[in-house]
Amino acid sequence: MFNKIYEKIKTFIVENYKSLLLIIAVVLLFQIELPYIIYKPGGSINLNDRVLIEDKYETKGSLEMAYVSVVKGSVPFLLMAKILPDWDIASKDDITSADESIKDVLEKDKIYLNEAIDNATIVAYNLAGKEIAIDKVINNVMYITEEANTTLKVYDQIIEVEETVIKSLDDLKNVVNTFEENDIINIKVIRNKKKVNATAKVYNTTDGLKIGVSLVNTYELTTNPQIEVKTKSSESGPSGGLMTALSIYNALVEEDITRGKKIIGTGTIDKNGTVGEIGGVKYKLMGAVKKKADVFLCPEKNYEEAIKIAKEKDYDIEIVSVKTINDAIVML
Repeated sequence: MFNKIYEKIKTFIVENYKSLLLIIAVVLLFQIELPYIIYKPGGSINLNDRVLIEDKYETKGSLEMAYVSVVKGSVPFLLMAKILPDWDIASKDDITSADESIKDVLEKDKIYLNEAIDNATIVAYNLAGKEIAIDKVINNVMYITEEANTTLKVYDQIIEVEETVIKSLDDLKNVVNTFEENDIINIKVIRNKKKVNATAKVYNTTDGLKIGVSLVNTYELTTNPQIEVKTKSSESGPSGGLMTALSIYNALVEEDITRGKKIIGTGTIDKNGTVGEIGGVKYKLMGAVKKKADVFLCPEKNYEEAIKIAKEKDYDIEIVSVKTINDAIVML
């Protein structure tokens, strides 16, 4: 029995070895990564299915978050990018700093995603007049300058500085400004889920005293009604903030702000509802057109680029520039 199977496999390989070698070669080409990534037209995620709120109002249209499609720089994809006009090649060095890996960038983007969802929730609940409370502020260390003399590490969560509870970067600046240049200050942080003591040396710059770190705030929130915003492990970054806020708001109020339209958009959002600039608006607009959106929302600073692309490609889509979430609601 075994000998018969062996002979059949051997005969198949002998008769088809050229095709098999070609398949193996193609698979290997896809596996070999060069130090590049490729940006190409993206798509959108319907947030109606992602925002889960008790007794939420239904919508006839959709609010969708635009995204950019990114593929790794394997040889076949690089060759395709040379041919296809809307595929662009970027060096990995362009998206990472000297001491950062792609993994580091993705880790940071996960935190930025959480920040965007938290800010969107705070903005939407306040705008809709619903109950929301910030139970805890988490100060995530996202960047440490070359000038810093500190035992802090990226992803540390700062709790206290010299026994003063820190709730924002402004709180940190205020504490630092009570010291003098070259003073060493004591900092309590959470690192890998454990409380750890760290230190930082105060130094002087043209902008005042600093310890050389930047923070991003995320929050633990209590809301009424309760909310859950679903995400996938492959998703990251802050650019879905505006559309997440609009989707949450639309679920909380009786009036349907979509008015039956398919609305795709992009933009960061802060706790005050201000919409911030994003990258890759070209690819996101292309994705919105591909998905047959009625309206494309984008930050004011990305508007000119979006209009330019729409004219070049003769797109039939309404592009709306927004500075704040209120702008978006009024203009829809």
